[in-house]
Amino acid sequence: MIDKFPYVRNVNFPHRYISPEKLFIYLRENFSDGIQEIGRSVLGKPIYCFSIGKGNINVAAWSQMHGNESTATLAMLDFLSTILEAPYLSNELFEKIHLDFIFMLNPDGAEKWTRRNALEIDLNRDFLKSSSPEINVLKNFILKKKYDYALNLHDQRTIFTTDGSTPATLSFLSPSEDEERTLTENRKKSMAVIGKIYEYLEQEIPNQIGRYTDEFYPTSVGDNFMKAGIPTLLFEGGHFPDDYIRVGTRKYYTYAFYLALKAMTELKGKIDFYKTYNEIPENKATHCDLIYRNVQLPISFDCEVDIAVQYQECYEGDSEISFVPYIIEIGDCSKRKAWKEIDCKDKKIIFSDNCFPKINEKVNFEVK
Repeated sequence: MIDKFPYVRNVNFPHRYISPEKLFIYLRENFSDGIQEIGRSVLGKPIYCFSIGKGNINVAAWSQMHGNESTATLAMLDFLSTILEAPYLSNELFEKIHLDFIFMLNPDGAEKWTRRNALEIDLNRDFLKSSSPEINVLKNFILKKKYDYALNLHDQRTIFTTDGSTPATLSFLSPSEDEERTLTENRKKSMAVIGKIYEYLEQEIPNQIGRYTDEFYPTSVGDNFMKAGIPTLLFEGGHFPDDYIRVGTRKYYTYAFYLALKAMTELKGKIDFYKTYNEIPENKATHCDLIYRNVQLPISFDCEVDIAVQYQECYEGDSEISFVPYIIEIGDCSKRKAWKEIDCKDKKIIFSDNCFPKINEKVNFEVK
């Protein structure tokens, strides 16, 4: 199916890191007719909504609620590049759909590549208290209009797999409306769309589509929009093999976004395919990024350990984020899995300042 979607990557945004200012300039210069400022962040940065389509199926979507989760923003930019190259896709969709897409809800967090906003508030847990200006922008915009669907767009960590060995490149969730996880009509509508997405994508990236468990989070955005009567879908962009910059993830995220809109035009609010949702395997937190096996510590007696590592994504003012290895476990990691393993037996290990490695600190050795 992917060859039928003529994916075009936006060459203006080649990196995972997106400068808010660069994004704002690009949107104003290229989509001024469809762009409106709908609010401001804590630090006064604009929050833009892009609107397209004249159909009667109303869809809302928002990206970078968490500032260090940029794949959805990139996917929307790629989607716009794709429909410019293949206008028949736009005609097919936007005769039936009206889409309001809020770019970069948390521009302050996006600029510093942090999850939270400038007040250190997690926007996805601020729905009820509404302490942040950004969540008020979102709520005021979404709740004043009757939307048929909402897309809550995120990224997930590299730790998740679908089967204990294959990365969950994309994951989905139909949020619950209550503690009992009642299977309401709204949930069935969002499940049906996810079921259609899964039906197509599973053919393209088999075993790489996951599903989150549906515990009810009373302060979260998706659960409360669902509770307010809007069928809501959660997207999560995850790991693609050997691809920490998420080029592959970005491509399939764009395709999934297109498939979601296409499914909405086909289903028209019906709940066909909602049972397919439960065929999607649940995410499993099984992997770290790297394990060094059989590391001899720099002490006088024989002490051989495994060292498990997770990368922290950091932005230091360059054009791209960097991946800094931090130690998360030392000892027997035989039950742990990683995307990459290095056997250090019979290799020379050089420790900086002859110090021991420590949990929650940077890797302090080299393998020769």
